Amino acid sequence: MTRIILASTSPFRKMLLKNAGVHFETESADIDERAVEEAAGGSGVSPEDMATILAEAKANDVAARYPEALVIGADQTLSFREEILHKPADMDEARRRLLALSGKSHELNSAVVIARGDEVLWRHVSIARLTMRELSPEFVGRHLAEAGHEVLKSVGAYQLEGVGVQLFDKIEGDYFTIVGLPLLPLLPHPPLLPHLLPRHHLPHPHPSKRHLQLRPHQLLPLNPHQW
Repeated sequence: MTRIILASTSPFRKMLLKNAGVHFETESADIDERAVEEAAGGSGVSPEDMATILAEAKANDVAARYPEALVIGADQTLSFREEILHKPADMDEARRRLLALSGKSHELNSAVVIARGDEVLWRHVSIARLTMRELSPEFVGRHLAEAGHEVLKSVGAYQLEGVGVQLFDKIEGDYFTIVGLPLLPLLPHPPLLPHLLPRHHLPHPHPSKRHLQLRPHQLLPLNPHQW
């Protein structure tokens, strides 16, 4: 069976693909993202196209080393006021980033591609739109103290799967797009279908949680006033 390689060492992308039942390996792509952006035209390229270009560069780098494998590459850009933002360099920049996004909307553009050898077989971009609450400098300071340096791994200086959810007023888009690996369009793609694990290969829940049976006296009454 053809090998599947995820061209990323991101723990979140790895977790998503593993939990989805895909049998795969991981391999880090060796590219200079800023150099790729400059070669592509920098600010003259749309955020969606830039995410695709970066995802393709990652997939192609790994596919060149493993030409027989199907390689999944993914990348994400954050667009705010027609500008592409990058990961903050330090906590001071993370603080400025959150204050700039406060009370406003931005987009996360998540691209995913499948490559084999020197050919890109498939590409897709999903977009999520997120609107932050109005954040005071004091709240941002407390939030970053709680979240820690993990926020520096995110272009938005937040991690929605953790305390970062406190920052938002409205989210339009699916969770996988926000985390950076659009699974919904990826999994049905024909080259991947043979590599999805059958249900009997997936881990079973804990025996004590597999079957939940309620006795009659444990059921809630139908009349809510009796709850």
